[in-house]
Amino acid sequence: MKAFIPYVALLGLSAGLLVDSSSLQAVTPNSEKFVALGTEPFWNVTVSKNGIVYSSPEVKKQTFPYVKPLAAAGRPADLVRVYKLRGNNMLILEKVSACSDGMSDKQYPYSAVLILGNKVLEGCAQTQ
Repeated sequence: MKAFIPYVALLGLSAGLLVDSSSLQAVTPNSEKFVALGTEPFWNVTVSKNGIVYSSPEVKKQTFPYVKPLAAAGRPADLVRVYKLRGNNMLILEKVSACSDGMSDKQYPYSAVLILGNKVLEGCAQTQ
């Protein structure tokens, strides 16, 4: 019976660790749903399992296949996401205390930088 009690305690501790670890979400295409936008010039990017889509009033819509984001080394996966898109293109989302689009009073939880070739666009982002 004495050997049984530590086994039960160890089993309970292991179960508690399993519950805690299951609350961590893995970053998968199904959980990656963001909208990034900018003003002056106006642009937006939608990130989803179906792909990464850039659009603006001046440019024809561009669709990139979904790619798993790179995370900053030693940082939580939710802090910085870097999407290396086809060609010389990149989308960077960084969690911030507040990001303003400059046109409204809305505050966004992420800042966004979209690099399309030699063009750099700055804006804000949120989860969908």
